[in-house]
This record gives sequence, C-alpha cells and structure tokens, in this order.
Amino acid sequence: MIKGLTIDKKIDEVIEKHSFSGVVVLKKDRETILQKTAGLYNRPEALPVRTDTRFAIASGCKLFTAIAICQLVEKELLTFDTRLTDCLDILFPNFSKEITIHHLLTHSSGIPDYFDESVMDDYEDLWKTIPMYHVRKLEDFLPLFQQKEQMFKAGEKFHYNNAGYIVLGLVVEQLTGMDFTDYVEANIFEKCGMIHSGYFSLDRLPPNTAIGYIDEDDGAYRTNSFAMPLKGGSDGGAYVTASDMIKLWEGLLEFTLLSESMTKTLLYRHMKAREDAYYGYGVWLNMKEGQLLKYHVMGYDPGVSFHSAVYPEFGLKLAIPSNQADGPFFIMKTIEEELSNA
Repeated sequence: MIKGLTIDKKIDEVIEKHSFSGVVVLKKDRETILQKTAGLYNRPEALPVRTDTRFAIASGCKLFTAIAICQLVEKELLTFDTRLTDCLDILFPNFSKEITIHHLLTHSSGIPDYFDESVMDDYEDLWKTIPMYHVRKLEDFLPLFQQKEQMFKAGEKFHYNNAGYIVLGLVVEQLTGMDFTDYVEANIFEKCGMIHSGYFSLDRLPPNTAIGYIDEDDGAYRTNSFAMPLKGGSDGGAYVTASDMIKLWEGLLEFTLLSESMTKTLLYRHMKAREDAYYGYGVWLNMKEGQLLKYHVMGYDPGVSFHSAVYPEFGLKLAIPSNQADGPFFIMKTIEEELSNA
C-alpha cells in the first residue's frame, strides 16, 4: 500500500532537496515499514543523527498537556466546564470570569497570548525584554501576558494561543502539587515506555540530543541557545525520539493513558479552525471529503520543526522530528500524496 521502493525513493529525494536533518518513522499497526535518518545532530562534531536521537518538538507536545488535563478530569479534580477562576489561585485582572478549561484547551478562551503567531513571526523577539535564561518554570511566562486585556469573548472563535496552554500547565501544577514537567514524565512518558524522552534544559542536554540550528542567508548558522526558553513546559519544548512519539500515539489510542470515552472526547472535533481543519484537545484533526484523514500535531521554533500524525483509515502512525527550520512538512506531504493514490 505504501511500503516499497517508490515511496522510499521519493522521500530520499525530498530529504536531499531540503537538506533534511532528522528522523522519519512510519509504522503500520505494530510494524515499522519506514525508518530513515539524515543530517547531523551536532554539526561542529559532525555527529550523525541516529534513530534514537532526541529532538525538541515545540508545540507538538501541547497534546501532552491536554492528556494531563484529561487525566485530572477522570480523577474528578476538575471538569471541562470548570472556570479558570475556580481552579487556579493566580490573579489575571483583565481575563473574563467565564473562561473554562474547555476554552483553554481549544484555543477559544480569548486571553492575550505571549506569542501571537497571527501577528508575530520571530520568536526570538520575545527575549529582548525578558532574557530567555530566566524562563525555567511556567510562572516565569506570566509577566509576558498576565496584565494584558482580553482579545475576544470566551468561546467566540478559534485563535491559536500559547499562553492558554501555559495556564493549563499551571492548573496541573496546582491540582497535583507537582512541577508540570515531572507530572508529564511520570504519568505520560513512563506509562507509554517513552524512556528516551523528557523536558531538558538547553544548558544541560543529555547525550544524543539534537542541537537546534538556525541557518543564515549567507550560509552560516548558529544554535538556537539564545532563541528559546531555557526549559520547555506546557505549551511546548519537550524532547522526544521519533519512536517514542509513536509510542505516545499507541498509548493514547490503546487507552493506556485515558479511558476509551475520555480518549474520544480528546479526539473530538471541538472547534473548526479553517476549512477541513478542526481542533480537539491538544490535537489537530483534518478531514477530506467529509472523512477523517488524520489526527496530527506539529511544532515550530527557531531551529526546530516537527510533524507527527495518525492515519486511522490506513493504520499508520508517523513521526518526523528535525533540528532545523523545515523539512518534516514536505516529507509528510509526500507520504500523504502516496496514500491518496493508494
């Protein structure tokens, strides 16, 4: 159906065209049918990417935050209709009192964002006022949006919002008494067998972890060390291997992380973002001619690009992390074109 020399050759051509640096893993059910590595995870030392190299995945891990919240709902510590003011003891003077957990999960809360992707295109600009090396915990993001005005009425529309997921992480911390990253590692990563994954500080990266590279127009490059928060959190920044991301999908879809009914709630089309594209809880859903094409997550930061998807009709799971600005999208597109012709 997709396994074979034709798709293999096409992906090799995309890898070469875009000088891709990263990993591609495609599984059908429990069988790995495609696995490729390309590029270097450490350029100065010329260390080649391995199948078990860890990569930052930026917003790709908003799904982890949504799963964490759903777990707390199952434990009856809150509901999706719980208002933010009733579950978090942090003052947001200009936020609507009507904001619920559901609004935050679906990017429909209307709260101000610390990085509004509809009007800003350079993530590095954030750190001109607050040095990135001071951003180690979720509360360190609060000065970037806590005092700002509401953008629109809660529930009015979909508007992608990073700050909303910072707030959700703070809710997890308050209700569990744990650091958000510790909670995810213990209650999601460990349960799925994601033994290589974690939330690592940029100044303390473990061995075999990809360094993100920003390529300049003149052919030079620099690392993303001064373009990112020092440590990731509930809106993005975990490090995973491609195979570990597949394990995350397996754990979710086999109800290891959540009950079957709660998993269906997470994967429901809660908000329409654009034509044939919907948002569940921490996950995108794409439709084609009225049928579900895929569940997917993606993430982009300076020196980071990531796409991962599940194609239910074909029993396929895909993960493509990279330590540079682009590449995964074009590989995913090539695979989807092959599927459309199957």
